[in-house]
Amino acid sequence: MRDSGATVRSLLVRPDFRRLFATRLLSQFGDGVFQAALAGTVLFNPQRAADPLDVAVGFAVLLLPWSLLGPFAGVWLDRWSRRSVLLRANVVRAALVAVVAAVVLGGVDGVPFLLAGLAVVSVNRFVLAALSAGLPHTTDALVPANALSTTAGSVAAVAGGGAAILLLPLAGAGDAGYAAIALASALPYLAAAGVVSGFPSGYLGPDAVDRAGAVPARTVLAGMVAGARHVWARPPAAAALAAIGLHRIGFGLLTLMTLLLYRGPLENASGLFRGGLAGLGQLVAAIAAGSLLAAAVTPAVVRRAGRVRWTVGLLLLGAVAQPLLGLPFQPPTVIAGGLVLGLVGQGVKICVDATVQETVDDDFRGRVFSVYDTLFNVAFVGAVLAAALVLPPSGESVPVLLLVGAGYLVAVATYLGIRRRAVPAAA
Repeated sequence: MRDSGATVRSLLVRPDFRRLFATRLLSQFGDGVFQAALAGTVLFNPQRAADPLDVAVGFAVLLLPWSLLGPFAGVWLDRWSRRSVLLRANVVRAALVAVVAAVVLGGVDGVPFLLAGLAVVSVNRFVLAALSAGLPHTTDALVPANALSTTAGSVAAVAGGGAAILLLPLAGAGDAGYAAIALASALPYLAAAGVVSGFPSGYLGPDAVDRAGAVPARTVLAGMVAGARHVWARPPAAAALAAIGLHRIGFGLLTLMTLLLYRGPLENASGLFRGGLAGLGQLVAAIAAGSLLAAAVTPAVVRRAGRVRWTVGLLLLGAVAQPLLGLPFQPPTVIAGGLVLGLVGQGVKICVDATVQETVDDDFRGRVFSVYDTLFNVAFVGAVLAAALVLPPSGESVPVLLLVGAGYLVAVATYLGIRRRAVPAAA
């Protein structure tokens, strides 16, 4: 633990890392506030109601369009100043959340509401890709840097969601309260823009590329193909992306299951483990605690056992723990499952991020991280849509939990199989 602390201190000594780190924390705190406002508006707002398929379609509308545009954004991240992207994107989404707040306050539902949310979420994903692509310009210690940055970012998002839940009694239930919470997320976005403005224009990369002029669609498509080939020619990176994609499928199935549980059988739970939106907040906090645990132990375990063994071990833990802890369908075991889910997901992500950053050339990082983000979303949304078709209204399904466990075993086999793939000498 002393070594881990020394590593964190050595990271935070660098002013450039601290500045990028603060940008991430503020950005993801705002994400947490905004996401809590959206979740409350759709799931727990007494003035609205949504069935499981409505929720799944909402996820699809909010995330899938970015999945189509993400690779194009990656080409832009490899041509534009990433510092400028982070600055302008945070200002833009601060303006967009004001639009969302107005839509919610006006009681607007359906397509206009989803499109307003889509605009904010799309910019959010662009910001996260830019943060990951720019990180290697602020440190050489990528495993501990990713452990600290991505985990602290996730915790900041949970803190933002928690702050939103605490503010809800003051803001009031219904459209007016959720609109006020959505508008509040503009403040951390503007603060993030102010922090990142302290970087010189080209400091976060990309390096040695021509950023002048417009980018033709043909050039964008060619860049996407080149980025995909670049990853496929590097088995460690390709295997890492396959592992995180399969994990996200399990995460998507569990997400809709738990949303239905906390809106159904567990809605009136009382005592230490609550129901409804408060119980969902406890679950998110448990996932964040698992993420913190992953950040604390992953650098030390990777130094001793290596990324491959640690990634495989985490996936096997998910295969066993999720079905066992989920089957009672009771708040204590659901919370415990969330803790394990956070540990597995964040531990794998830390290893995946570091692998991609180390094995992918800087001039391709923006494209690759946007494709990575696209895979993240497509796997998650596809799983949520599938879950909406097979889950009962209560969310209680033994076959789905067993499917999640089997999916983690498939992830292990796929990860190891791709890593062992021979690459032609020309590549």
